[in-house]
Order: sequence, then structure tokens, then C-alpha cells
Amino acid sequence: MPTLLLTGGSGLVGRNIQNHYASNKWNIIAPTSNDLNLMDYTAVKSFFNACKPDIILHCAGRVGGISANIMEPVAFLDTNIIIGRNVIMGAREAKIKRLINLASTCIYPREAQNPLKEECILEGKLEPTNEGYAIAKIVALRLCQYIRKEDPGYNYKTLIPCNLYGRFDKFDPKKSHLLPAIIHKIHHAKITDKQSVEIWGDGSARREFMYVEDLADAIYFAMESILDIPDLMNIGVGTDYTIKEYYESVSKVIGWQGEFVFDHSKPTGMAQKLSDTNLQSKWGWQPKTTLKEGIRLTYKYYLENVF
Repeated sequence: MPTLLLTGGSGLVGRNIQNHYASNKWNIIAPTSNDLNLMDYTAVKSFFNACKPDIILHCAGRVGGISANIMEPVAFLDTNIIIGRNVIMGAREAKIKRLINLASTCIYPREAQNPLKEECILEGKLEPTNEGYAIAKIVALRLCQYIRKEDPGYNYKTLIPCNLYGRFDKFDPKKSHLLPAIIHKIHHAKITDKQSVEIWGDGSARREFMYVEDLADAIYFAMESILDIPDLMNIGVGTDYTIKEYYESVSKVIGWQGEFVFDHSKPTGMAQKLSDTNLQSKWGWQPKTTLKEGIRLTYKYYLENVF
């Protein structure tokens, strides 16, 4: 049985990787922060040399929504650069030849034409509200590319998922991403008989969201066929909706019938972030979960485990 070393095993993606049906085909090593401090390069090198996995899946990092990124840009830049560098260079030094690095669509230029094609990375200014996080993710993907350029025997590939939601998500609006935050807000509006819910901006910004179990499915597929995927590849659903439409979709699932109030003084981020999924389609993978079903499953998880 091949060994997978998973960083970020306690996070949204990491927990779904470990709970996916395909996990029984792998010996998964998922060290906690107590087991391995990814900010300590010496510790990372020693750990990698000791366990010698067949492949590393790098999911670890400091993550958060627009509010967290605005409030703590130093931490999002510094922490993620250090962790990314330590994991990737530690893998190289341990002569681990296969690594999948997870990036984010926030690495795309703010004014890039949608759908976002992989080749347009670094061709324009980044979105200011999450620039620190984006820069760190770009450093990591470029490092993977440079290592592979110097020695093609190192299959270090980067997948670029669109926005995610699902089981094991964070639902605190101060820390969570958009869809889990909406679920939390709409649910509390319902149980407190609140007649209105605030939306930052005018609700017109468009976003693409994928149910996280679908990403786990794509990752397992990628680990089995890492030689066949390009250095960079988007993983997405290929469809986006406005922020207001996400609020409406969640409201229908939860059964809340109030109105939305728009706070135009708050930032909305990029006008649109829709992944170009042509490479993904050629590779032969597509997500299976509809938005309605994904919201229903996530709300069920929220009621059973969070609320």
C-alpha cells in the first residue's frame, strides 16, 4: 500500500481527504501541528526523511475569508511562504519525487479575463484584499515549477481549486469563507425570526464554489495519474453565481424568507473568479455534486456538528 503524507490534515480539505472512500487504498500519515511544526525547516526535513512517503499532498496553511485577510495580511503572507517553502524544499531534500501542491484562485490577477486560464498567472495586479495569501501561494507553485524544470524526475504539480465548502468547514463569519458564513447567518436569522440579513457590497460579485468532497475525489484521481497532469491545473465546476444568488440558494434550502440589506461601504473583492476547466476536462474529471445538494449536505453537517 503506497504512503501519502498529508499536510493540513485537520483542515477542510485534509479531513475530507481522510474521510474519502478512496483513503483505504493509501497509508495516510497526517501529522498534527504537535507532531510536526511546519514552520521549522529542520523538523520538516527530519520528518520527511524518517517516513519517506511515496507522495506528499500539501494542504496546510493559514486560511480565512476576506475579513481575516484584510485584518492580518502579514500573517497570511509570512506564515504561508514559510510553510510552503519548508514543505516543498524539505520534500526535495528528502528526494521525494511526487508532490501535489494546492493553490487557490486568488493567485489570478484582479483584472484577468474570465474564465481564468492557468497561463495568465502573474500577468497583472492581484486583488488587494487577499494579496498576501496570493503571493505566498504563487511562491509555492513557482518553486514547484522551478524544481521540476531543473530535474523533470521530480513530479511536483499544483492544483488550483475554486472556492470550497462542505463537511468540516468553519462557520464563524469572522474566519470562514463565503458559503459556510452564509449558512450560519441565514440559519441564525431563521431561528431568531430576523427579517433581514446584511450582504457586503451590492451582491453582484460572482464566485464559483465546489463541494469539497468533489475536490477530494479529484485529488485521489490526480495522485493516481500525476504523470499525466500539467504543472498547473484548475479544479472547478466551470459555473459561477452572484453573491446574492448564493444567499438566495441557501435561504431556500434553510427555509428563511426575509430580505437582504446591502452594505455598500464594505469591500466585495474581485468582480468575478471563474475557473477555466478545459485542462481538467481533457484530463477526464468532472465534479458530481450540484450546488443545491452541496448546500443541503453542508447544512445537515452544520446542524449535526456545529450548531
